[in-house]
Amino acid sequence: MKFTTPATTNPIDQLKVVGRPLDRVDGPAKTSGSAPYAYEQNDAAPNAAYGYVVGAGVAKGHITSMNLDAARRAPGVLAVISAENAGTLGKGKFNTAKLLGGPEIAHYHQAIALVVAETFEQARAAAGLVKVTYAKEKGAYELDKVKGAAKQPKGDDNADTKVGDFERAFAGAPVRLDATYHTPDQSHAMMEPHASIAAWEGDKLTVWTANQMIDWSRGDLAKTLGIPKENVRLISPFIGGGFGGKLFLRSEALLAALGARAAKRPVKVALSRPLMINNTTHRPATIQRIRIGATRDGKISAIGHESWSGDLPGGQPETAVMQTRLLYAGPHRMTRMRLAVLDLPEGNAMRAPGEAPGLMALEIAMDEMADKLKIDPVTFRILNDTKVDPEKPGRAFSQRRLIDCLRSGAERFGWTERSAEPGKKREGRWLIGMGVASAFRNNLVMKSGARIRLDAKGVVTVETDMTDIGTGSYTIIAQTAAEMMGVAIDKVVVKLGDSSFPVSAGSGGQWGANSATAGVYAACMKMRETVAQKLGMNPAEAQFSDGAVSAGGKSVALAQAAQGGELVAEDAMEYGDLDKKFQQSTFGAHFVEVAVDAATGETRVRRMLAVCAAGRILNPKSARSQVIGAMTMGLGAALMEELVVDKRSGFFVNHDLAGYEVPVHADVPHQDVVFLDETDPMSSPMKAKGVGELGICGVAAAIANAVYNATGVRVRDYPVTLDKLLDKMPAMS
Repeated sequence: MKFTTPATTNPIDQLKVVGRPLDRVDGPAKTSGSAPYAYEQNDAAPNAAYGYVVGAGVAKGHITSMNLDAARRAPGVLAVISAENAGTLGKGKFNTAKLLGGPEIAHYHQAIALVVAETFEQARAAAGLVKVTYAKEKGAYELDKVKGAAKQPKGDDNADTKVGDFERAFAGAPVRLDATYHTPDQSHAMMEPHASIAAWEGDKLTVWTANQMIDWSRGDLAKTLGIPKENVRLISPFIGGGFGGKLFLRSEALLAALGARAAKRPVKVALSRPLMINNTTHRPATIQRIRIGATRDGKISAIGHESWSGDLPGGQPETAVMQTRLLYAGPHRMTRMRLAVLDLPEGNAMRAPGEAPGLMALEIAMDEMADKLKIDPVTFRILNDTKVDPEKPGRAFSQRRLIDCLRSGAERFGWTERSAEPGKKREGRWLIGMGVASAFRNNLVMKSGARIRLDAKGVVTVETDMTDIGTGSYTIIAQTAAEMMGVAIDKVVVKLGDSSFPVSAGSGGQWGANSATAGVYAACMKMRETVAQKLGMNPAEAQFSDGAVSAGGKSVALAQAAQGGELVAEDAMEYGDLDKKFQQSTFGAHFVEVAVDAATGETRVRRMLAVCAAGRILNPKSARSQVIGAMTMGLGAALMEELVVDKRSGFFVNHDLAGYEVPVHADVPHQDVVFLDETDPMSSPMKAKGVGELGICGVAAAIANAVYNATGVRVRDYPVTLDKLLDKMPAMS
């Protein structure tokens, strides 16, 4: 099915099932422990051996010798895999460094060997017997030291944008801000580790894995192994968190496949927490310079945003300037991205890549400008709203309700109670402050397919390789099928995460929910036509409701259509150029109240509010869960999350959940989420957009702005820890 014109009235608009805050259909399986995650597929892959990964002990250099003899002789060992005996391996499209290193080492903890044994303990003990010597080379591990050598990303014509004469307009602006902000390296820190079980049957490979994008990784695994893609099957029905860290094929899946081939039986591999942090991807650090010029009445005349980030050779930049191109008006504009080579583990996508770190800087800068202008921060943002793409004024937004988000949020949060002068509101020893930030995330759509089956009992089964990373995919897909086929939710069975199913959008980039349900919509439309024809009805007139099909004055049970045998329909939703004709984005506003201890600088977030405008909300309950989870991640980014780099050896020192701090229940205050009533017919037949990443965008800046309002201390270097506050705090009264 092609989506080339704006959506009109369709079966989804009935909203009998879609749009309802239904409990998760997969909830009972998850809470009872019967939902099988990748490492738990013991019935599907019985008698599996265990693999333990050996990671490189240097960040840059090459292996001069690797002695595997003692490991091979250790009790229970079945095989030891290294680059020497793994055969010829390619590199996937989505991998920056090779997943199995040697002799060249690209980054610290790059996998260099796998020990396979009868038990996990035997594999781990034998891995400790692997003796490796290295020729260590000097590496680059500090972004600020290589910033001057950073270049425009190769082949990226979109790295720089320019409208008008920014430099001249900025120099002539009556009120100016020129500030630099730093965001640190951060880890996904998801609960479930990267884990896979691999099994071969002849030349056919099956991998049960924790992966967000089944088709991408199936293709990359086939390419890396040098085998046909049709010989690889990936299965990933349940994923315990991903946040972008499981978008791509990682070393444990490849090594499980190599280990299983060598041991001639299934092999399971899970990365330890240090390898999750150093071996897989992370959000890269940024240095961002923001310049804003404005008239004295608060109108932005010039806005410039430059960002520097680093990655391994061949990597990509953190696209931290993207929101600045679209969020605020201003006739003279400039954005620029530069990429430096760093010998740290691979930088790549983490929840809301680009906008999340970009708004950490931009929304503090907007607060600083409002302060310079003596204008309320909410008013300043509203004053500089735009209804068109500021870089392409002829291109309107499909929907843009930023002002509604800011105004309704301010009223709900009690913004008028905020002290305009920082450091003046106290409750005993606590300094109280409020902060605000705009939220912005682009809406992306991707081709997505599904297969629908109807049996003689009237049960509708959906099959698609879409994944559920804790986001509620099972439930919203079931709701979509139930709405389209006119059945109760308990008459729908959803099967996900199997590469033998039609290729979906997958889970990433905030595109999953809208795109995947649109694919189910397309397949259901084809099934509706098949059913109507089977029952002798005009498909254009047929109505599907309450388990029956009605047309021409007659009504027949849906199940009747499949009495002669199961009916099957398959289709995909493909998109035209509406996303090019109209700028499709999601908007929001974050409001935060903090209390800062006047003596210690300890910061406590007391209240959080997110107001979101993100198209039709398919399930308010699961959508709220997504947003409060994102708000919690934003809290972590603001106050505690930072991968600390060993600047001599090139690795992340705090590579476990003891050293890498993330928010816990005691850190999280009352969270309120409001969804504005909105549909976006330019997006898809679902009229929905993504919301799961919008919830993190701007949160950290809102907290930093609240800390400033409480203390008068402006922190531009995340995270906002007490050591950055103490020597500048107001005097104790």
